[in-house]
Amino acid sequence: MNFQQLRIIRETVRRNFNLTEVGNALFTSQSGVSKHIKDLEEELGVELFVRKGKRLLGLTDPGKDLLVLVERMLHDAQNIKTLAEQYSQCDVGQLTVVTTHTQARYALPKVITEFKKSFPRVRLKLHQGGPQEIIDMLLGGEADIAIATEGLAEMPELALFPYYRWHHALVVPVGHPLLERTPLSLEAIADYPIITYHAGFTGRTRIDQAFADASLTPDVEMTALDADVIKTYVELGLGVGIMASMAFNPQRDEGLRLIDARHLFPENITSIGVRRGHYLRGYAYRFIELCADHLTEQVVRSASNPLGNQDAL
Repeated sequence: MNFQQLRIIRETVRRNFNLTEVGNALFTSQSGVSKHIKDLEEELGVELFVRKGKRLLGLTDPGKDLLVLVERMLHDAQNIKTLAEQYSQCDVGQLTVVTTHTQARYALPKVITEFKKSFPRVRLKLHQGGPQEIIDMLLGGEADIAIATEGLAEMPELALFPYYRWHHALVVPVGHPLLERTPLSLEAIADYPIITYHAGFTGRTRIDQAFADASLTPDVEMTALDADVIKTYVELGLGVGIMASMAFNPQRDEGLRLIDARHLFPENITSIGVRRGHYLRGYAYRFIELCADHLTEQVVRSASNPLGNQDAL
């Protein structure tokens, strides 16, 4: 048994059992992939894959159990490499943060500026994606830190830490009738076409739930991934916007007005997530602490270690 065989097992599942794609991903041939799989099955004395002719269709029960161990072994092997880099090159490396457009655009600029001042030799890769992509990258080892409002809490493999709390607000053109409606109500908002976030993004679930609880069916005319697009089409008069209040800037958004709606929509919590058992470099802990000063290295280590031993990470 060797690490290349383990990598092939993991990659075969990730590539939906397409051995040509596995070979391309691991820089080897399809025949080489097949031989590694066959050799490992012969060594273990069990079949790991369900087959139809020469095609692989899925994992057998032993294969499913083995995959759990393979993921753990490869993850720990990467942890060993990262640990060595921490002591040999403590201020050199790469930090990958995966987040949504809203966090990247409005919450993180100050943090990233301070981080780059402290660690100029660390390459910071900021990847923007949707909730599922964020989870996949973190669990797959492609990202070190995730920052998002939705999706992370559903994954027990992740350790989560509250970053900050925020509310949705209503944005309308200057002179809009809703500026005179005090207090603002969901019924009043529902009289107009609405422009807001795509389903699953930036607290959209809580917006939908607020209307559902009031037995209202809003006319969601348009959806977008980020607040800048929402504001653009609100300013064109295509509807009223529901978006994160922090995305509104009175100086830049001169043609719009923000209406406080915290009494209508539930509070949102943006969280920082790391994979349990994942070894983080010292500068990664510093990035998290720059986001929220109460999230010290000791706090994050203790909560993210699946063994409960903070010295192990």
